Amino acid sequence: MTLAEIARLAGVGRAAVSNWRRRHPTFPLPVAGTDARPQFSLPEVREWLSAEGRLPEEPQPLDLLWPEYEALGSREAMGALVARIGLRLSGAGPAREEGLPPLNQAASDLLKRTLDTADAQALEGVFEQLLERWLRTHVRQVAATPEPLARLMHTVAVTVRGASVPRSVFDPACGTGMLLLAALGDATDGGSPAVVLGQDNDAVLAALTRARLALATASRTNQPDIRIAWGDSLRSNEFPTAQADMVLSNPPWNERDWGDAELATDARWVYGQPPRTESELAWVQHIISALSPDGVGVVLLPPAVASRRAGRRIRTALLQNGVLRAVVALPPGTTAPFGVGLHVWVLRSATSADSDASDPRVVLVDAARDLPTVPGGGVPWDALTDAVRRALRGEDVAGVVRVPVVELLDGEVDLTPARHVPDDTATTAADLKHGWTGFGRLLGDVSEAFDFLSTLAVSDERDQAWADIGELELADALTLKAGQALPEASLLRGDSPEGGIPVLVGRHFVDVPRLWVPAQLVRQGREDDSLTVTANGDVVVSALARAFDVQVETAAPAVLGPHMVAIRANPALLDPWFLAGCLHSAANARQAGTHSSTSSRVDVRKLRVPRLPLHEQQRLGDVHRRISDFDRHLDDLRASGRELRQALGELLFAGRLSTK
Repeated sequence: MTLAEIARLAGVGRAAVSNWRRRHPTFPLPVAGTDARPQFSLPEVREWLSAEGRLPEEPQPLDLLWPEYEALGSREAMGALVARIGLRLSGAGPAREEGLPPLNQAASDLLKRTLDTADAQALEGVFEQLLERWLRTHVRQVAATPEPLARLMHTVAVTVRGASVPRSVFDPACGTGMLLLAALGDATDGGSPAVVLGQDNDAVLAALTRARLALATASRTNQPDIRIAWGDSLRSNEFPTAQADMVLSNPPWNERDWGDAELATDARWVYGQPPRTESELAWVQHIISALSPDGVGVVLLPPAVASRRAGRRIRTALLQNGVLRAVVALPPGTTAPFGVGLHVWVLRSATSADSDASDPRVVLVDAARDLPTVPGGGVPWDALTDAVRRALRGEDVAGVVRVPVVELLDGEVDLTPARHVPDDTATTAADLKHGWTGFGRLLGDVSEAFDFLSTLAVSDERDQAWADIGELELADALTLKAGQALPEASLLRGDSPEGGIPVLVGRHFVDVPRLWVPAQLVRQGREDDSLTVTANGDVVVSALARAFDVQVETAAPAVLGPHMVAIRANPALLDPWFLAGCLHSAANARQAGTHSSTSSRVDVRKLRVPRLPLHEQQRLGDVHRRISDFDRHLDDLRASGRELRQALGELLFAGRLSTK
């Protein structure tokens, strides 16, 4: 086991395990690996954790087997074994394992022991646990559609198509099968598709989908006909005659080698041959070709597809033929890449009878508008799904517009919803007056700071005795404690709710998005000394040279991330505001800097402080407090000024400004 695996077994962060190893001489010694990545014996680790009372509960059998899965090494080897587990548990024979690499002896033994471990009453749960761990381990290599997004896309298809149950559902780039699983749902007999088709270019992913769907439908009386093929859907379409009532897909994006040359004369390109840079429009036309006359296709695409110049001709043809019915712009965070708001395109067959030929329109939905805030910065899936459903039903929802096709057929054919949805956040006269009032108040704060700071005199005295932070630490005038890297799974993003503890990282101690951790994790970190938690009056230093900064903590508690240091001054000997003011000096940081690597740091112990009596420290500390207030007022004034500038610009653009 690695240190990370020990941390997962014990339910703590990796930093806590490193601390145990350093502080406890009885901690097991490495049995393999390297100095940088040591590996430990699982029985020895379990024995030590149990003896120390750090094993939260009796590990589940799969917890003990998983390190052996990771020892298989590659993504393909691990995924193939997980797929075989699912297929065997579903009762499928070896013939369903086509395309998978052969098993070696270790994998065969692990397969047998996993099947022996599986509870006959929870076969699907065993497979889903293994699949979830495999996806988490290889999150950068496998882009799986999140379950809430799959449900949303299925809801879109049902809303557009109507209440009738689709006879068949198809995903030509099925991945791990989440979209097909959403289409199957938990429907009773007669309420789910009779035929389920899927294809993926990755044999392991195709096998995982096959197993997943087989287990999900194992208890149904009327078994659907599930056919999952392995191969490239564009180059080698295994279902050329498919006429699906519902097609759901999250195809690959930004591909350059998708076969544009060899498929130049393909019959699927009814709306124009896709350029090499427009692989997404090749998938769109592939999906359209697989629709039944009353079928609906829902496809997830990057936002650039709606406006790229190279795809303008195809977008024009899709609009003119009534094939593209809606574009839904989702908020960022729905799936990877999480910083981009993706688009959902809704497609119908050109022969569909539900279009209004006399006044064809396209529904454009900016679904990111007016969504409630979720603690941690997540996506409010229920509210988002409900808003999209209502928008597609024609209800009055913010951020929706039905645009006549003729208005979209200009020189750009830009289908980005935000470019067409009216702005409902226009600045009012009251907003502008409120903005000027706040700006004036901040000007007063800056003026008050100016009145004090501009009167400070400068002494010519240069003789000064100094003390290093290291010397003061030895003299018990202060204590130092460094921050640690926190497990990625523990970090939550966005404004922290009540009970959330902020994490201080980076320049000015702010990360974008903001980071926080639950209070329960902080309590545990205090107990096992795996976290550095601040108190009011601590001087916090960001020690990376390129992001050096200092502040006095006034809103404790907070958790310190890597390259952060908390200095707790002895109030009988040191004033924290005076200390922070001295440490904040750029000249002080330069002389304490280390340049042994590209990520140079400031050695906090080498920072210097003048030797002054406490009453003089307190006088200068009050000056630094005022300087800090001045800095904060300037930042607030700058932000308020930018908001006013934006509001004035918007009013000017709208022709709503006048001079008296």
